Amino acid sequence: MRKIAVSVFAMILMLPEAYAKAEDDAMKAYKKPPHIVFLITEDTLNYNAHVTIPAFAKYLEEHHGYKVTVLSGEGDRASCHFPGMDVLSKADLLAVFCRRVALSPKQLKTIKNYIKKGRPVIGIRTANHAFSFLETPAEGFAAWPGFVDSILGCKNRGYGPVLPGTEVSVAPDAADHPVLKGITPAHWHSNGNVYLVAPLLDKKARVLLNGTAEENTQPVAWTRYSGKSRVFYTSLGYPDDFSLPQFRQLLINGIQWALSK
Repeated sequence: MRKIAVSVFAMILMLPEAYAKAEDDAMKAYKKPPHIVFLITEDTLNYNAHVTIPAFAKYLEEHHGYKVTVLSGEGDRASCHFPGMDVLSKADLLAVFCRRVALSPKQLKTIKNYIKKGRPVIGIRTANHAFSFLETPAEGFAAWPGFVDSILGCKNRGYGPVLPGTEVSVAPDAADHPVLKGITPAHWHSNGNVYLVAPLLDKKARVLLNGTAEENTQPVAWTRYSGKSRVFYTSLGYPDDFSLPQFRQLLINGIQWALSK
């Protein structure tokens, strides 16, 4: 596992030098480096988020000047706990990459209070069922399936076939969106299967990328507003997506857009 982590971090460091030196407009709006908090979990179906996200977080700190805290869920999914969740109350951005966990009412309230204040949210891949625990939670814990509908603006309608992967392309009339700035090529292949989310619940959401598998096309990245909170979500995030410069730049741009005041 250590070799995997080192390999992923090495790939992240291969981002074009121009990206690393690019002026981050979002940073100007903050008196101190924006603080990003990632919520991740480690399980066999969460696409190695416990490997890719810490490496990506380190890159964000060292090359983009962000302060980053990665909180890894402990316990089983029926009674998950994120140590240090209180840090979210002062965070500038929440990024979610966890899968079907039930949390204590206190921790769910911390997340909801953060969003009620109009602060930005980013969701990566399994965020579209992050707190949608399908079984009975342990005593003293609860699910929050509404996170998907009310915050991400979609429904988890299932999953496409695994073997074809996903052909990713820029959505019509989206090429000028700041989240797509500097992303080339405009079409690529992801080994991850497509998530079925169409039609999006939020008709005002701006679809940025589409993914196609076996002639089924679905949105795979979009922006929207939940109240005053800027929300960016992508269903990409398969482990080797992080080896693709265009995917890494997509996340960096998504962070900058979400943090823009």
